[in-house]
Amino acid sequence: MKIAYLGLGIMGRPMAANLVKAGHEVTVWNRTTKPLEGAKTAATPAEAAKGAEVVWLCVADTAAVEQVLFGADGAAQSLQPGTIVVDSSTIAPQATLDFAARVRTKGAEFVDAPVTGSKIGAENAQLLFIVGGPEKTVEKLSPLFLALGKKFIRVGETSAGESAKIGMNLMIASIFEGFAEALALTGALGVKPEILVELINNSMIKSGVTDYKSSFVLTQDWTANFPLRLMLKDIRLMLAAAEGAKVKLPALGEIKKVYEQAVADGHANDDYAVTVETVKKL
Repeated sequence: MKIAYLGLGIMGRPMAANLVKAGHEVTVWNRTTKPLEGAKTAATPAEAAKGAEVVWLCVADTAAVEQVLFGADGAAQSLQPGTIVVDSSTIAPQATLDFAARVRTKGAEFVDAPVTGSKIGAENAQLLFIVGGPEKTVEKLSPLFLALGKKFIRVGETSAGESAKIGMNLMIASIFEGFAEALALTGALGVKPEILVELINNSMIKSGVTDYKSSFVLTQDWTANFPLRLMLKDIRLMLAAAEGAKVKLPALGEIKKVYEQAVADGHANDDYAVTVETVKKL
């Protein structure tokens, strides 16, 4: 297929590379030019999307999606009837509905397909796609999802993918906060962190979050797999969605304060696991 891939960040670059490996004709665009072996490089989103069957985005936030699609030289200028726009960014569900409606005025289709699996999952084509959109459109995309990931699950219609994704990230933030607080408490009481991690990994407390992040915590490696600033962005999306739905999320409000302190301490671009240090400091 002819694919335009827009956004070559931590997740986007390996995803675009895997589409190239799968034999697709890929044209890439990034805000700062980042050539990708085997792909053409475009100067603008509009240029990248020209003639594309699928326009795939993976950018930082809601504002970035809107700019890349509808801003000056945005990809929407090049959309044709039947083009499918796939957004793997994590953004506000309500904004997704708006963007989808605007795309449809061009005769194009829109699918929200945020991912989970982090940087390693993107590199190894082991992502899980959390998909919202018309069933027939999602089915057309299935070969692409399976070239990039281990599984895709259609949650429902447009924006359902984003709604489910922020719920999953709420659990990630909450589980990791519990881990960070347990480390702070037990450390203050004299328990070595590696012993606590061993106990966790041999008990019902073990989770994918602690299993994946514990090695980074023990070595104090804060290289970004999931930058803290993006998790804070997602926490704000969760709280905004909860307010709109009249749902109370009391624990998340407290977690947000930890992330804001970590940003104030200069950790915005580190992995969110660095909040272990913030909790200890607090």
